[in-house]
Amino acid sequence: MIKLMTPGPTQVRENVRLARSFETSSPDFDLEFYDYYKEVCQLIGTLLHTKNPVYIMGGEGILGLEAACASLTEPGDKVLVIDNGVYGKGFGDFVTMYGGIPTYYTADYKTALDVERLANFLEKNHNFKYATLVHCDTPSGVLNDISKICPLLHQYNILTVVDSVSAMFGEPVYVDDSNIDIICGGSQKVISAPPGLTLLAVSEAALSIMQNRRTPIASYYANILNFRDYYKNKWFPYTMPISDIYGLKAALDNIADDSDIYKRHSQIGTAVRYAVELSGLQLNLENGYSNTVTVIRVPDIINCQDILSTLKESYHILLAGSFDSLKDKVIRIGHMGENCNVEDVALTLEALSETLTSLGYPLKTNLKLFF
Repeated sequence: MIKLMTPGPTQVRENVRLARSFETSSPDFDLEFYDYYKEVCQLIGTLLHTKNPVYIMGGEGILGLEAACASLTEPGDKVLVIDNGVYGKGFGDFVTMYGGIPTYYTADYKTALDVERLANFLEKNHNFKYATLVHCDTPSGVLNDISKICPLLHQYNILTVVDSVSAMFGEPVYVDDSNIDIICGGSQKVISAPPGLTLLAVSEAALSIMQNRRTPIASYYANILNFRDYYKNKWFPYTMPISDIYGLKAALDNIADDSDIYKRHSQIGTAVRYAVELSGLQLNLENGYSNTVTVIRVPDIINCQDILSTLKESYHILLAGSFDSLKDKVIRIGHMGENCNVEDVALTLEALSETLTSLGYPLKTNLKLFF
């Protein structure tokens, strides 16, 4: 049995798996399911500290990113793409796909976004319909302060679209206080349900702009407006994946019952980073560390794939490499959601120590958790 310690998908608790096995009705014709779906959406809103409408879409977390861009973008719209990571830059593809004109604000990929520098840029450059940014850029592990960035953008009437797929519920999120117009989450990260669902909280301002477009939204499946009146009309735009939503509800209940979730993520994230530095290994980042994933530079004398394959074959632990500019240069430990516990993280560090030693890399000290 392979232990998942990747930055998503994460391990899934037994009660979530059991919830997915419940007998199902027809989500299109069972009126009680509309109440259930609404209840789950309201729970998400409560956990994200927002009064904005929340929707669950049938598709992996990236669906939410595309849906936000598809629903907001009209041909010729100017969009600010905040790029300090692979996923941040990737938002531009969705913008251009739907006819928008992206302006890339590119910053250091090894540090959190400098809010003061962004403020200086916006003083002279703020003619944008909306801006996209990533809360935790999973390939590098960098965490951006959305509580400061989004209010800054709102000062210039720029709508905000935030990818929080890898941070949501592992890092505090206050949607309304932070002026976030669309925030995107996914079921397979901190929530610790299987992949397959996107979560969106959408402001009334964003919905109004979608509603008053000059041109139709150039998508059906990625059209957020299709969900706006689901409860009043008792109609979904497609058959909802009911078993997935049962599992999601169980996973969200686990989060709601976990009063120490943010403290635990902070303590374990801090402890892993300390262990990495103490051992003589190098963290990928200079600052802006996320508490959901730690990204470690691969020593020059070792092959990245050798580390990952040894961990999998000899210790039955699955870690992740990365991609794009970080391909074969880093390994990533996901300590988020169900992965974020002392026993599994300690086991992972021990196995990584033994793997590196067996591959000929001398650590200053073995990787251990210290609190």
